[in-house]
Amino acid sequence: MKPGKHQAYLSKISKENKMQLNVVKLGKIEYDEAFKLQQEIVKLRQESKIADTLLLLEHFPVITVGRSGDNDNIIVSEEFLEDNNVNLHYVNRGGDVTYHGPGQIVGYPIIDLNNHGKDLKLYVHKVEEVIIKLLKEEFNIHAYTKDMKYTGVWVDDNKITAIGVLMKRWVTMHGFAFNVNTNLDHFKWIIPCGIQDKGVVSLKSLLGNELDLNIMNDLVVKYFSDVFGYDDVKECSLDNIL
Repeated sequence: MKPGKHQAYLSKISKENKMQLNVVKLGKIEYDEAFKLQQEIVKLRQESKIADTLLLLEHFPVITVGRSGDNDNIIVSEEFLEDNNVNLHYVNRGGDVTYHGPGQIVGYPIIDLNNHGKDLKLYVHKVEEVIIKLLKEEFNIHAYTKDMKYTGVWVDDNKITAIGVLMKRWVTMHGFAFNVNTNLDHFKWIIPCGIQDKGVVSLKSLLGNELDLNIMNDLVVKYFSDVFGYDDVKECSLDNIL
């Protein structure tokens, strides 16, 4: 976005005095490409050149290892990953080892916490609440959080949404991975989040049928906007914000 457009954009936001959220749906995208996009958008948000932004996407099969990750939690060999076209990335988010792949809704909220309590723990709690409310109100599924040791959203003793975040100058990146139609067999390649005595679950496995990801993305936007208090939500393309 050119400087003149940024100024007009910010003037409009200030005039309306609304909590605005940009939503960008990227479809399937490689992990490293999405990471570079996050970095660009974080910089723009830090400079107050754009409003809060939520990226929604799916990744091609990839294993990521967070700052507290342990390679021993990757059960399969590097050769196995290469043979199955599964990328491995060491990343700067919190948490241990996780898997991303088709059928999983990944959300990267890039938001300024100065407008949301300036509290990282509160932010993580609100992200968890988004999925908990969605599951309860749309599917009558009881989901819950354990504690800060085991972040994410759980159904019984199985994790349905993993959360790993990073904050730079009070602007967030990385985010959540919501298992909707995810192939759960792929989690056998790792010890998810380094937790050996817990499992993983998907919405598909709970309901017994595949979900429409377009509808599910819209539901994520609905509950995310509700929990975080956005009253002006705009779906846009990358060209509108970069």
